[in-house]
Amino acid sequence: MDDTLLLLTVPAAALLVGLAAGWAVRSAAARRKLTREQDFFGLPAGSECVLVTHRDSASAHWSIPRHDALALLGLAAVVENCGAHPEVAPHDTGLQGFGARTEFCVGDPTAHRRLASHLTSLLPGVTVQPGDELGMGRGTFVIGGSTYRMEPGVLEYVLLARLTAGEGGRPVFLAAGQRPVTHRAAVRHLVRNRTRLARRYGAEGQFCLLLKVVNSQAYGPDVVELVADVTKAATAPAEVRGHRAAA
Repeated sequence: MDDTLLLLTVPAAALLVGLAAGWAVRSAAARRKLTREQDFFGLPAGSECVLVTHRDSASAHWSIPRHDALALLGLAAVVENCGAHPEVAPHDTGLQGFGARTEFCVGDPTAHRRLASHLTSLLPGVTVQPGDELGMGRGTFVIGGSTYRMEPGVLEYVLLARLTAGEGGRPVFLAAGQRPVTHRAAVRHLVRNRTRLARRYGAEGQFCLLLKVVNSQAYGPDVVELVADVTKAATAPAEVRGHRAAA
């Protein structure tokens, strides 16, 4: 009887030890993953951040375009996972400078004042054309001598950037697109690829990616292609030179 009990006890104890060790390894891995995510987003537990969007011009009251609202919801999930506290603010209210807390700035730079200011200050190599009197060419990007003009519903562009400046060192994330559906596509790309982006650029790294949203009239924000990493051209001082059309 003692031998039988011993034969049952030893494997059970080994199983419990193995389960405890596995749980400890998984817990440590989860903590490391969360720490890397908090570092990448600049969102330590208990910190504050701000999500800045523009007003829907079609509404008499302050409301957010549908795709922009869904983009903010995606960001809110990341903020909550990091244990931080978000604030939503319209683009045309007085906000402090950048660097003191993480900022997510989402919108159309031709209508979003704070986003336009960030582009001027942090991405001087990017020009966003306001369009003519009829609105033709509105939102066209000019980066490093290349022009990126949208075909609404067929081919649209958006810039996704992580930039650091100012006191405090907290990053500013920009999703600057030609239409609201592109803002949502950029945020999706950021959220889905945050581990890969953090691994490539590091917790302190900066990047500016040009993304292309294909056939949004049929697929919404789901089909997104990386056109190029334009960090070097976008962060360089603007130059006066001729522009060639993008292929």
